[in-house]
Amino acid sequence: MPRQRSVVFLHGWTMRGSIFNDLVARLPAEFDFHTPDLPGHGKRARLEPSLEVAANTLAGVLKAQDLRDVVLVGWSMGAAVAWQFIEQYGADRIAGLMTVDMSPRLGCNADWLHGLIDQGDADLAQTTQRMIADWPGTAEAIATTMFARREGAPGYSRKQALDQILSNDPASMIAMWGALVAMDKRELIGQLPCPLLATFGARSRVYPKSAAAWLARTAPRGRMHAFEDSGHSPHLEQPEAFAETLVDFAGSV
Repeated sequence: MPRQRSVVFLHGWTMRGSIFNDLVARLPAEFDFHTPDLPGHGKRARLEPSLEVAANTLAGVLKAQDLRDVVLVGWSMGAAVAWQFIEQYGADRIAGLMTVDMSPRLGCNADWLHGLIDQGDADLAQTTQRMIADWPGTAEAIATTMFARREGAPGYSRKQALDQILSNDPASMIAMWGALVAMDKRELIGQLPCPLLATFGARSRVYPKSAAAWLARTAPRGRMHAFEDSGHSPHLEQPEAFAETLVDFAGSV
């Protein structure tokens, strides 16, 4: 693996870049780490919460530090941002993409069964209305479904997750949620110009494992990896295994 391989971590919806701090501490010194906050979140809370602006933010990070041969790690929403970036800017600077428990289309229907579990288009509309009516209750549900176990991960509890979710502006979170619901990157995946490792938590309560399987078989250079004792957040639930998988992937691209 080349020295100073740049890795850019893209966090999930309602989270922030610091969610990767524990993982970064477990990785070799040969990596050059970047954990930006995405629009609507953390230090970039005032930026427009959209996938297009998030892709522009990522482009700015890569350009400002002249990062090349980059491994992108996109967790949930972060994967959507990576796909949007590739759609807008291409993959000249990207060596490989590792996605974490994500689907290219959230809503399920008769022709697409790999979106959010038990969420058809009508269900998603109802979910959005519940968010608008009761953001604190929504935050509780998000914090609970993030993990395989209700109490959370060994180094990041459900309470910590809830506090982080509630630190965000609800209107910004709902706007970004709307962008995710409207997304459909299935055509892009079939033409993805870089290697893809589609990872997932085998105990995820958010997406079915078939989402990762679809990504792996549809991307021209796709493969998949399961974290058997994880839910939606394997980098938090199985950090050592996640670190090993990332190192192996970075060494292969």
